[in-house]
Amino acid sequence: MFRFLFDRDTWQEVFDSFNKNKLRSILTMVGVWWGILLLIGLLGSARGLENSFNRLFGDFATNSVFIWAQNTSIPFKGFQEGKRVRLSLTDAKKVEENVEGVEFVVPRNQNQATVVRNFLSGSFAVGGDYPLLDKVEKKKLIHGRFINQNDIDDRKKVVVISEDIYKQLFKKDEEAIDQYIQINSINFKVIGLFEVSNITMGPRIDLHIPFTTFQQVYNAGDQIGWMMITGKLEYDIVQIEEDAKLLLKNLNSIHPDDNRALGSANAGQEIGRVTGFLTGMQFLTWFVGVATLFAGVFAIGNILLITVRERTKEIGLRRALGATPFEIKRQIVVEAVFLTLVAGLLGIISGGWILIGLDAAFGQGDEAVIVNASVSIAVVFIALTLLIILGTLIGLIPAFKATSVKPIEALREE
Repeated sequence: MFRFLFDRDTWQEVFDSFNKNKLRSILTMVGVWWGILLLIGLLGSARGLENSFNRLFGDFATNSVFIWAQNTSIPFKGFQEGKRVRLSLTDAKKVEENVEGVEFVVPRNQNQATVVRNFLSGSFAVGGDYPLLDKVEKKKLIHGRFINQNDIDDRKKVVVISEDIYKQLFKKDEEAIDQYIQINSINFKVIGLFEVSNITMGPRIDLHIPFTTFQQVYNAGDQIGWMMITGKLEYDIVQIEEDAKLLLKNLNSIHPDDNRALGSANAGQEIGRVTGFLTGMQFLTWFVGVATLFAGVFAIGNILLITVRERTKEIGLRRALGATPFEIKRQIVVEAVFLTLVAGLLGIISGGWILIGLDAAFGQGDEAVIVNASVSIAVVFIALTLLIILGTLIGLIPAFKATSVKPIEALREE
């Protein structure tokens, strides 16, 4: 059935037709080339933006919300407006146990501290944290380890420091692990060194010490500064935020309509908007690319109609010599698919080079805007399949036109 594709005469006729109308054929192929170029270029750029986003937030539990205490704005149960709300470890435990959809609740504390080593010093934010923090906000450790449960249980004076503190307090290439630094005149042993992330969820903290040690050093008791709530992926983080805040209001005698007593930042909601934008961008890319492809393929169909008109006498002669209508149609469809595929392949190659250029220009370093801009083999396969289908369908129009004229009338055509 497909032996004609390997027939030399079939392709000789295709190339003869192309050579007779080189400029016209090339100009019509530009439409398909541009459509594929747009499709590959825009899809690859969208993927690069998505990769950049995933690299920034890949170490975080993105389905998260932060809640902290503020001052009340409505009098309630004998308390005047302006009461300072204090969250506690008990509040965090209640949220974890009673709010549906919660996966983790991480209580956190923070304070400023003067950090000294030998004759070098600086003021940094120190956080009291649990080992669980490393699950929901993964630290990129350069050396050592993060806080573990033994540190919590024994109230150990150990600290995990950022690379910025290392650069300020240590000499280049100096070993930091197992060295001591002073935090508010108390010696702490360095157990880990982490890389500073471009994106931080919550306030930036350069030193992490065990939560229990923080309680002891700062006499914090049961109080916490804020809590990070991570929801299960199948649950709506906005609903989790509302339920958690309502529960905390009940626990702390806050009016249900008081919207100032508890502050919050919903990372999951904000990240959802960004991912929604990326999804919309990919949909728009497919729409624009496919629409441009249709326009280019229709241009090829119009050119073939003109070509068929110019070859009326030739087609009539072939019909008179015994060529069947199917053979005539098949030849014209092959020409349409050939022009479409060649233009499409050139578009894919051009789009690939553009993506390589984008990656070289904007995809290098930690601040890269577009990371590994590329398209999958599946996208290329879909694009080529679409080209073959469109080329075949558009080729049928001039093909039927070519066989609609009777041979004797075609031979009389001037």
